[in-house]
Amino acid sequence: MTETVVRVEDLRKTYHGGFQALGGVSFEIARGETFALLGPNGAGKSTTIEILEGYRERTSGVVEVLGTDPHHGDLDWKARLGIVLQNTGEAPVATVREMLVHFARFYPRPRDVDETIAAVGLTAKANARVRTLSGGQRRRVDVALGIIGNPDLLFLDEPTTGFDPEARHQFWDLIRVLQAEGTTIILTTHYLEEASALSSRAAIVVGGALVAIGPIDQIGGADARIPIVRWREDGVVREQRTERPGEFVSRLVAAGDAEPDDLEVVRPSLEDVYLSFLATEEKTGAAVPASGVASDRGASGAASDRGVSA
Repeated sequence: MTETVVRVEDLRKTYHGGFQALGGVSFEIARGETFALLGPNGAGKSTTIEILEGYRERTSGVVEVLGTDPHHGDLDWKARLGIVLQNTGEAPVATVREMLVHFARFYPRPRDVDETIAAVGLTAKANARVRTLSGGQRRRVDVALGIIGNPDLLFLDEPTTGFDPEARHQFWDLIRVLQAEGTTIILTTHYLEEASALSSRAAIVVGGALVAIGPIDQIGGADARIPIVRWREDGVVREQRTERPGEFVSRLVAAGDAEPDDLEVVRPSLEDVYLSFLATEEKTGAAVPASGVASDRGASGAASDRGVSA
């Protein structure tokens, strides 16, 4: 049986003044998964993560992380977590090795310092002062500090913000090393390509509600994954969802005696599904959890409101 590392049931958080940041979020994360938590700014992602980390109290609901209620997590429990924040402080006069040696002393079963430095690709910079490193190299130091305690669960908060494409892909390679070691990872990111590349499953939070959850290639349900045929006609871009795009294109070409301008067949990506949920929220003014969310069946109907026309 797969071990559950994180269990969240009907999580709710209301701040002073009555603002409800979370309105009943439920999900589970299994050992060894990389789970992406997605949503726009203000959706409730940070509140959820801070509750899981034990930094913020919930209003109600059940939360277990590594078998413990984070609100009552002791030092032994905290030592099993690794946290890489979006912005972290640094010791500019310390070298990479000095920083890791210092932080390793805080943990009961730390990783080997030199092995950790090698894992993040900084062996050549081990004796360099942190202030002399590039932005991408400093981010690798952040990850090294996050994993030096040999965590069972690693939180990555917007890990590649500000990276150029090359540095981002190098960072992904590093995360894949951690995945191969069996580390469970919770990832928050605004880069949908990053979530697709690294995660086995994802959840989309909008307006404090979990609107979709599931494997990356299934999230949103079957309707959201129906291919889109897009073309230009009389200067107007038209779209049609169809489960048989080849047949539709053949009929389209036959009807016009020629291939339409800018004809393309698009198979919806995670980004397309994500944007469809945001569009639905804009239309309704509130996020409504889709049926089947808790069981990973996704929100099969919400993405059909994208305004596709024939």
